[in-house]
Amino acid sequence: MHHEIERRMALRFHEESVDAETHVNISAIRGDDGCLWLAGDETATVERMRLAEGEHPDSYGEQRTFRLADLVPLPGPAEEEADIEGLGLNGDWLWAVGSHSLVRKKIKPKHDDTKAAKRLAKVRDEANRHVVARLAVERDGDGPPRLVREASDGRRSAVLGARRKDSLTEALAEDPHLSPFLRIPAKDNGLDVEGVAVKGDELFLGLRGPVLRGWAVLLEIAPSEGSEAGELTLGGFGGSRYRKHFLDLDGLGIRDLCPHGDDLLVLAGPSMDLDGPIRVHRWHDAAKSEAPEVVRSEQLPVELELPHGVGDDHAEGISVVSESDGEKLFVVYDSPAAHRLTAEHTVLGDIFTLP
Repeated sequence: MHHEIERRMALRFHEESVDAETHVNISAIRGDDGCLWLAGDETATVERMRLAEGEHPDSYGEQRTFRLADLVPLPGPAEEEADIEGLGLNGDWLWAVGSHSLVRKKIKPKHDDTKAAKRLAKVRDEANRHVVARLAVERDGDGPPRLVREASDGRRSAVLGARRKDSLTEALAEDPHLSPFLRIPAKDNGLDVEGVAVKGDELFLGLRGPVLRGWAVLLEIAPSEGSEAGELTLGGFGGSRYRKHFLDLDGLGIRDLCPHGDDLLVLAGPSMDLDGPIRVHRWHDAAKSEAPEVVRSEQLPVELELPHGVGDDHAEGISVVSESDGEKLFVVYDSPAAHRLTAEHTVLGDIFTLP
């Protein structure tokens, strides 16, 4: 049973973003008091939009682009995509998380069999995907919030994974559950980070893959200031650099995360490249979790069943947004269907009432 969409919400992009196809590759959103932070998975940028008043109700516009390379030291070339798959907000910090994944090449209709088979054997690894960035938000009253390298109060943007050896991927190299999947591309049930939610001084990271015997994996990390300016290091959980939780999402992987009070909303969908159920689960009191947990399905009730298309319209980002009549869930889609692209430079997301 699908839950009814309350209404559509339009995102109005500028020309360069449309050229970069960010509008059809949205992978992460986070509401921020009348503004929206968003990221696509084909660039190394974070976008900011403002809720429009007046002539464009029910839309976000006035887009501004912030390049990661202008804010933090990246391990790869400035223009190489970071495949940002999650955004998390904690007061005046915006967290942006790369997928940490490998990519297998696509077969296109024009390729003959030999070429197609050859492409399927090619796997690439891009350094910028292996970052967790903590970006300083400057709020100075006049205009909308913006991302800066250094804020007026001295806070500095910083990144985990500025050097590959300091990355989360490296920390997982010996992990008994996850290390075998580090060499497998995302779309083949390999390691793929697709969501971040702030929990005090820690972060929850949701994995789209691997799904292990039907169990989804949620990592928890505590990044702290590194020895070099602009760099973060992985803090400890009593000797371990991360904590692992296993969630029974009925065989689905995690596509995004969003905090809601002390609870965690988990967007669940197929880990592989296929159409399948998309649901929002609620992990009650996740923020109070203090040890690695195995979270059974009865602790993860389904809040919403979301629509999905055939080969398109895969819900990819969720955020709680405050509206005059209460809190709503804003959902955006990757590979949006044609009905979401009705006006030039504009893509439509959905607003749902949270049960």
